[in-house]
Amino acid sequence: MSVQEKNKALFLDRDGVVNIDHGYVYQSEKFEFIEGVFSACKAFYDAGYKIIIVTNQSGIGRGYYTEEDFLALTQWMKTQFSEHNIKITDVYFCPHHPKKALAQYLKQCQCRKPAPGMLLQAMQEHSIHPSSSVMVGDKLSDMQAAEKAHIATRVLVRSGQHIDESAKQHADLVINSIRDLPTVITL
Repeated sequence: MSVQEKNKALFLDRDGVVNIDHGYVYQSEKFEFIEGVFSACKAFYDAGYKIIIVTNQSGIGRGYYTEEDFLALTQWMKTQFSEHNIKITDVYFCPHHPKKALAQYLKQCQCRKPAPGMLLQAMQEHSIHPSSSVMVGDKLSDMQAAEKAHIATRVLVRSGQHIDESAKQHADLVINSIRDLPTVITL
């Protein structure tokens, strides 16, 4: 498959990019979408990008909620996107933590960002070319994972939390709101 035949993707971190990061969110009634996320995703979706979410979910590993809780919330979230005429192609999550987790989730893995495992898996499973793709995150680990996966454009979004200089150094662009994304990237 040539580069022209491969897909492009808008990769999104979840907490702090799609929804306000209230910490270990796993219930729809506590899931608050960030203003502008639907309009930004719709612009990319209409431009032919696959929308893929890649999210660390150590709350599972820590026992705060189950994989079933996460999957139920994910299905609800995808339905909300669908109601805005946006198809979420896939959602990848890492339940692991190297130090603070229940035994079955306690490990150093290749999927927990800043490792690129979730991005690499998505690119393989959905025939995505990194040179035509974008990663949007709110933390250094998002930018590092995208860098390791050779994602062409790394966008750091301010989601109300402090962004340190090292995160900015790994980003191509820093924006104040996801709503601004379609205005800073040529679609």
